[in-house]
Amino acid sequence: MRVLSGIQPSGSLHLGNYLGMMKPMLAYLDEAELFVFIVNLHALTSVTDAAKLSQQTLEAAADFLALGLDPDRCYFWVQSDVTEVVELAWILTCITPMGLLERCHSYKDKISKGIPANHGLFAYPVLMAADILLYQTDVVPVGKDQKQHLEVTRDIAMRFNHLFGETFTIPEAQISDEVATIPGIDGQKMSKSYDNTIEIFLDEKTLRKKVMSIKTDSTPVEAPKDPETCNLFQIYRHFAPPERTSEVLGLYLEGGAAYGEIKKELSGILWDFFREARDTRERLTNDPSYIHEALRKGAEKARSVALPTIDLVRERVGVKY
Repeated sequence: MRVLSGIQPSGSLHLGNYLGMMKPMLAYLDEAELFVFIVNLHALTSVTDAAKLSQQTLEAAADFLALGLDPDRCYFWVQSDVTEVVELAWILTCITPMGLLERCHSYKDKISKGIPANHGLFAYPVLMAADILLYQTDVVPVGKDQKQHLEVTRDIAMRFNHLFGETFTIPEAQISDEVATIPGIDGQKMSKSYDNTIEIFLDEKTLRKKVMSIKTDSTPVEAPKDPETCNLFQIYRHFAPPERTSEVLGLYLEGGAAYGEIKKELSGILWDFFREARDTRERLTNDPSYIHEALRKGAEKARSVALPTIDLVRERVGVKY
C-alpha cells in the first residue's frame, strides 16, 4: 500500500498539522510505502517572499525530522524538486471541467475570509491531484476540509483513465473522525490562514500565552459543560494522559471544570510532550547539512517513482513522439 501526504511550508508547524497529518503519517512508517513531501509550490498561493519561503521549507523539513520521520524508511522530498509534477498538473488542467473547480468549498471559504483570489488558489486542487497521481498513490490521509479536494482528484483520475486508457491508480481518502478538524484558539479549524494556531516549537512563555487565549464560554466553574463543544477540551484530550483526561471529562460532565486551571495544565503538558522534538530540531537547524542531504536523496527516490508515470502520461496524451 502506498500512502502519501504533504504539508505547506507557509508558517510554523502547529498542533492541527501534527494531529491531522504528521502523527498519522509517522504511524505508517512500519505499515506502508510512505511518501511525505513539503508542498512549496502550493505555498506560492499565499507566500510571495522568496527568502521566507526558502527558510520555511527548511524549517518544515526540520519539523518532520525532529518529530521522528526517518528519511531512510520513506520517500521524503520537496515538491518543486520533482518538476514532473508541474507538467502533469498542466496536462490534468486541460481535462478538468471548470465546474468541478467552481464547486470547491475551500476556495470560496478562503476568499470569504479575505484571502486574495488568484488562479493558483483556484486551481490548487489540480496541482494536488498531480501530487497524488504522479506517485500512483493508494491512500491519502486528509482532514475533513480536504476531503472534497481528494474527491476532485478521483474525478480527474477517472476522467483521464476514461479518455486515454487506464493510467492512474484511483486514490482513497482516509479521514480519522477523531482528528478530522482540530479547533484553533478561536474555535474555527486550526489554520495558518485564520491566524488561530498553537505552534509546536514556541518558547515556553509564548506557548503559555497562546494556550491561555483559547476561546471558552462563560459557564460557571460549578456548572456542567459540554466537552464536545469546548475548544479547550478538544485539544486537551489529544495530549493529556488517558487517566487524567477521564478525570477532566468527569469535571466537565458533573461540574467543577475550571477553564483557567485546565489551560495552565495543558500548557505544561504540551511543553513536556514536545521536549525531545524541540531539542532535536535545534540541533538540525544549527547544522542544516543533514536536512539538505536528506531532501536531495529523497527527491531522487521520488523521481524514480514519478518518471514511469509521467512517461506513460506523455505517451497516452500524445506529447511523446
